[in-house]
Amino acid sequence: MAKTPAQRHMARVLAQQEAQRAAAADPFGGTGGGQHQLMLAQLHAHMRQFKDIQSTEKKIEAKRKLLPEYLEYLEGVLAANAGVQDPVITTLLVWLLDVGDYPLALDVAAYCLRHQLQLPDRFNRNVPTLLLDEVSDAALKGQLQGTDALAVLAQVDQLTHGLDAHDQARAKLHKAIGWAAMGKTHTQDLNADEIKQLQLDKAHIALQHLQRATALNDKAGVKKDVERLERRLKELQPNAPN
Repeated sequence: MAKTPAQRHMARVLAQQEAQRAAAADPFGGTGGGQHQLMLAQLHAHMRQFKDIQSTEKKIEAKRKLLPEYLEYLEGVLAANAGVQDPVITTLLVWLLDVGDYPLALDVAAYCLRHQLQLPDRFNRNVPTLLLDEVSDAALKGQLQGTDALAVLAQVDQLTHGLDAHDQARAKLHKAIGWAAMGKTHTQDLNADEIKQLQLDKAHIALQHLQRATALNDKAGVKKDVERLERRLKELQPNAPN
């Protein structure tokens, strides 16, 4: 049954108040309270439903349908900005990345990173590595493209700058930025003419990030792109010193 506007408002307020009380009681503890317990029980029930779904695509569709049931709670916790450990919030971060809601996902990620929240053990990653992996994969696969890809990837780069994450994951981010600047994905390469038409600023951005990807992971798979970009820049700057 859909919630009324008054019920949605009350859920948001209760979530905010519970998070604030939990932080006041123990800044390093977990969230408590009736609204949190309700959301946690709902989350466990929904995750049991996922076990019956074999298709990854169908699981993502299910998450997209279920996410609105958590939005008031999520908004309340973010408004409280209390930073207590909460498996509901960190799991919702994963769901938001899965369904491609990057604006809200990055807001939740910023909150988690600001307060050093940990993902549930089943994810086997920290929040910076999750962001680097999932957003980069989306761009490399073409689910994020063009200026949207560059904007979202730049936010991920900023959010995770200086934070501990696997070199391979960070290399993947630089690869994704480089490819997005080129207009390339796993299913869409550039031919020789398209490389020749690549604008100078985009070529510079792409080369810088692809070189960084190779420095972090020599198996990043971008060495041919680096060579093609170097040739393109040499053509654009014929009088540049060798």
